[in-house]
Amino acid sequence: MPEEDIHHPHDKLFKAGFSDPAHAGAFLRSQLPEVLSSRIAWDALRLEPGSYVDSQFRESESDLLFCAPFGENAGLLYLLFEHQRSRDPWMGLRLLRYMMRIWEAWLRDHPDAKRLPVILPIVLAQNEGRWCIATRFRDLLDIPPGMEEVLGVDVPDFRFRLIELSEMPFEKIAGTPEGILILRVLKADLSGELLGEDVWDEALLAQVSRNAFELVLRYLLSRDIDMTTFRRKVDTIQQAEVQKTTMTLAEQIRQEGRQEGINQGISQGMSQGLSQGLSRGRQEDVIEVLEIRFGELPEGLKTAISEVQDIDHLKQLHREAIRCADVESFTRAL
Repeated sequence: MPEEDIHHPHDKLFKAGFSDPAHAGAFLRSQLPEVLSSRIAWDALRLEPGSYVDSQFRESESDLLFCAPFGENAGLLYLLFEHQRSRDPWMGLRLLRYMMRIWEAWLRDHPDAKRLPVILPIVLAQNEGRWCIATRFRDLLDIPPGMEEVLGVDVPDFRFRLIELSEMPFEKIAGTPEGILILRVLKADLSGELLGEDVWDEALLAQVSRNAFELVLRYLLSRDIDMTTFRRKVDTIQQAEVQKTTMTLAEQIRQEGRQEGINQGISQGMSQGLSQGLSRGRQEDVIEVLEIRFGELPEGLKTAISEVQDIDHLKQLHREAIRCADVESFTRAL
């Protein structure tokens, strides 16, 4: 399944950071029970290509699929990053659909397989408040009272792990420095704390690579933050190297934005100029046809024709100028 373009800053930041198995593995390892985590060969974790989300949800979620040895067999970890604000009580059904797509894709690549690989589904929610949703698929089924045990294994069931950033204290976010910073930023964005101490933790920033810091800074500057407060925050940074890097990258991003604005203005200007040129040519064609047929035109009529900018309308006026009976009938069409 082809990789979809990522259009939202949340997705860009998430995928840029957590597509790296080192960052994803360090965080996920901290979120799973030790009895399970200890059986996964995290050092062998690798990213699989593709996206499995429904087209209508690509505005609010993105996903990553990883493969790693689970004990003696290969298993899959499916990480769904959800940044819609409201909870979805049918998350389990959506995950089941995505898991079916993963298994179908896996069978296409392994036509001789006798069994399917285990999929461990995990939802990382960039939510504002706690989601009280069922994390077990069986709880979505309307099982008649008294038939829970009777139906038993005859109905589908699985459980997914729900990690809610809103419920996780900043200091409890674990993983690599880059992964921790990215998740702190995603959490802080919804709580309006992008310029808070938990994001601007100098001890953490000093451990982050320049590329990762630039990625985060671009995200910050794309959000609705107060630039005066941002500059004050930069001035308070104690570590000279961190402050220098922040100022250098911020200026670089600002210059890029300025140049992009200039280029966009030039492009819009060229496009506008071309459109105006086409309109002017059409206006002259209409006036020329009328003057050939009826002689010198009143200045008011020339002015009225010159004020028409729409190309399609001018095409209609050109045809009308060719076939009209007199100037008066053309004026009525105008």
